[in-house]
Formats: sequence, C-alpha cells, structure tokens
Amino acid sequence: MTLKGRARLAAVAVLASTVAVYAADKKDKPKPAGAQQVDAGSFGVFVRGQRVVTENFTVQQENGVSVVKSQLQETGSALSGQKSDLEMTGNGELLRYEWNDGVGSLLVTPKNEFLLEKITTSVSSKAAEQPFLMPNTSAILDNNFFIHREVLAWRYLATNCKPDSGTQKCQKDPADFGVLVPQDRTSMRVRMELVGREKVTIRGTERELLRLNLKGEEFTWALWVDDQDQFKLMRVLIADANTEVVRD
Repeated sequence: MTLKGRARLAAVAVLASTVAVYAADKKDKPKPAGAQQVDAGSFGVFVRGQRVVTENFTVQQENGVSVVKSQLQETGSALSGQKSDLEMTGNGELLRYEWNDGVGSLLVTPKNEFLLEKITTSVSSKAAEQPFLMPNTSAILDNNFFIHREVLAWRYLATNCKPDSGTQKCQKDPADFGVLVPQDRTSMRVRMELVGREKVTIRGTERELLRLNLKGEEFTWALWVDDQDQFKLMRVLIADANTEVVRD
C-alpha cells in the first residue's frame, strides 16, 4: 500500500506518555532512569471495509530520547513490509529518521540546524542527498505510518491542554505545523484543530473520544484520541479515500 495509491494519504514531533509528561520535559525536570513504554500495539487499515494493512508499533522514552518504531504488514502477505524508526530528544529535536522496505531506504538527520535526507533506491546504489531548509524540530509525517499522526496529536495537545483539578482542560485553538514527508521527498504545512468530544463506534462498541481534525491543502482527516488513556490514537477516518484506521 502506498500513500499516493490510496488517494494521497500524505499528511508527527514531540513525544510524551501524557501531555503532562511532555510539559515536564520542556521544563528540563529530571527524567526517570530506564526505558519507559509510552504506547504499543497495532492499527488495522481498512479500505472500503476490507483490511489491507496492519501497522505494528512501539513508542518508548529512555534517557531523554523518544523512539517510535513501526512496521507494516500487508494482509495476505507473509513478507514484512515497510519499517520506520524515528528518534527525537525530549524537546522535539530530530536525531534520526530511517525508513526501508527491504529494497530502498532513506535516512533523515539534522545538518547545520536544518534537515538532510539521504535516499538509496536499491541495496547496491549510491545514496542521493536532498537538503530541506526546515528546523530540526519539524515533525515527521511519513506515508502510511499512523503512529506518526498520534505523535503529532500529542504535540498539538501538549500546547492546548492544561491540567485542572486532576483533569486536562483543552482549548480549541488550531495550530499549524511544518512537516516533512520523507518518502515523497517533500515538506508541507498542516493544521490541527480540536473539535471536541464525540461518540463513535469502534469494533461494535460505542466510545466517547476526543476528536481532532488534521488538514492540508489536499486532504482532511478526522482523528479520535482517548483522553482517559494518555491521549492514545483510537481511530482515523479519511473519508475521501474510503479509508478507516482502527486500533486493534
């Protein structure tokens, strides 16, 4: 499954196990020793009601570094698909982003406060380089990796939600983000906005979740996160592409 082949699914990145943890990191408070698992699981990707891809992912923090790993498995295929590995500091600076599909690969790293992408189209080919005049705090939103969308939602909510009497109170102000889509070798600006709480049905069960809208020039996505469980991404709807993504 490619993003372009699924109606331009192009559309994160500061991590935290909760919005409150992220806020603490920005203040440079001491971090606990050892790896902390922030999230782990899988998303099912459904096109016109048929499961086409499963994304398995893990999100961890250790020694001030956030690590997001993901692997795609196409339905009906015994072969492993695309893999991605994203590493960032606690304040959102990119350390490394790597992608491969077993044939080609790419690597994004900071260079002189901007970003440099190295692309290899086959195992034996020499890497081509493409610079991006984007700060090293730009979000990664690569094709088909929905865990990246969860990370962008956390980044947005970290600035829009504040603790109040033991709960998180969130403002509905939209926010714009500069993002890099490494597989497309392009950058863009996207906007995220909080819509509010909605009741949605997931695997036959009605849930009340927090809805966000993610928009770009050529797409509009609806995202639902669970504000009772560390703002984990539960569902994504891409109506124009007849595509739904649901946490397993």
